[in-house]
Amino acid sequence: MVAGENESDNVMDVKFTLGNLCSGRLWRQTRRFCFLALISIFSVLSLQAADTLRWETNSVSADIRSTDLPTLLEKIASVTGWHVFVEPETFHTVSAKFNNLPPGEALHKLLGEVNFFLMPDAKQPRLFVFRTKMQNATRMIHPAPIAPKETKNKVVPNELIVRLRPGAKIEDLAKLLGAKVVGRIDGINAYRLSFEDQAAADAAHDQLTSNSDVASVENNYVIDRPTVPVQLGSTTVPPPQLQLKDPPATGRIIIGLVDTGVQPLGNGLDAFLLKEVSIVDGDPDPNSPSHGTAMAETALRSLQANTKGSTSVQILPIDVYGPNETSSTFDLASGVAAAYNNGATVINVSSGGPNDSPAFRDLLKELSGKGIVIFGANGNDGGTEPFYPASDPGVFAVTALDPDGKLAAYANRADHPAIPAPGTSVIYYNGNAYYVTGTSPATASVSGGFAGYMDVNHKTAAEALPAIQSRLTTSPGK
Repeated sequence: MVAGENESDNVMDVKFTLGNLCSGRLWRQTRRFCFLALISIFSVLSLQAADTLRWETNSVSADIRSTDLPTLLEKIASVTGWHVFVEPETFHTVSAKFNNLPPGEALHKLLGEVNFFLMPDAKQPRLFVFRTKMQNATRMIHPAPIAPKETKNKVVPNELIVRLRPGAKIEDLAKLLGAKVVGRIDGINAYRLSFEDQAAADAAHDQLTSNSDVASVENNYVIDRPTVPVQLGSTTVPPPQLQLKDPPATGRIIIGLVDTGVQPLGNGLDAFLLKEVSIVDGDPDPNSPSHGTAMAETALRSLQANTKGSTSVQILPIDVYGPNETSSTFDLASGVAAAYNNGATVINVSSGGPNDSPAFRDLLKELSGKGIVIFGANGNDGGTEPFYPASDPGVFAVTALDPDGKLAAYANRADHPAIPAPGTSVIYYNGNAYYVTGTSPATASVSGGFAGYMDVNHKTAAEALPAIQSRLTTSPGK
């Protein structure tokens, strides 16, 4: 929980309320049945720097060195899709190394002396881990988000991002190069050029670097789609309950949500959504909640906690993914520019990638100088390499805390200050409860909390900045 400053002022308080068939001891007697109960999975996850866990249909391999039990259970939940419950205060350090063991024997080695029961279910088995009795395994383990595939230096083929000096015309330059202008960000004179093939793009890059009309030229990098929420079997967390107040004549507060598309929220929350702006055309899959939908509801839950359930703050969805599995640094930058151009004073970017973009960086710096507050998710790879745009100047990076208030094992640890916030959010879609985990919901919680603080205290974003700056830390959760 991100606490307030003092009792004499209404403070930003980013709150979140969360919250027998296969036995370790009886494994040898029930081995055959347990094989039938285990579901088909293939996944590989890093635990710590040198730790790996590979889980296939009938074979598990692991190389784990001194990892705490909750972190291990988060990874097991991720690779299997099981609902995992643990008895509170059940902690120990796990070290195990083995290859190609049956899943039941692998669980026995991974969990050590604690007991476990795997309850089979056609849709989602449940794993209970406990010291005393199964009924005491009541704390649900939220799966660690699976970091996207490596996209470092992965460029969008046949494209360049070009920034021109004042007075230069992109149409003339594109014609000279045999390129098409497929995107523009007018505020910073940035343009997206498409070429016939990569050889043409490479040749144009060499020409542009020596052109006096060109301020900069760079590649357009791939940004992977964020992870989707996971359905919950049950939860005691209700949907957000908010009442929309009439917006003020001046000083309207809008959160620009630069993400995937946002679906109808239901539960009386759609009034808080402004008309979506699409950078990329296409709609999310209607059968499950999109990442953007989860971020919107997470921000509204935080607004509820910080405004006592009544606010004039609204969310402007900016879709930079459409139906695609990837976006790009240019589309993300275009989304941030669109948020600003449509009145957003707070901008939430709960996605990103490992590649820095000078054009995007300059845009963020310019908007920050105009009093726009931008929050960026710090990334879920558990590494120390910068994650952009969260690592850019002008952006407030947000990291995730686990249920014990410590820095989540999956959270990126890049060397810059970050705002800590809870890393799990429960949301509702079509009457069903889902949860989403990572620095993404932590960022949405902070964005909603900050906007709520502005609303309750009648402050501009610039005036409210001290409330968020005081929460920046280089050692979150410690």
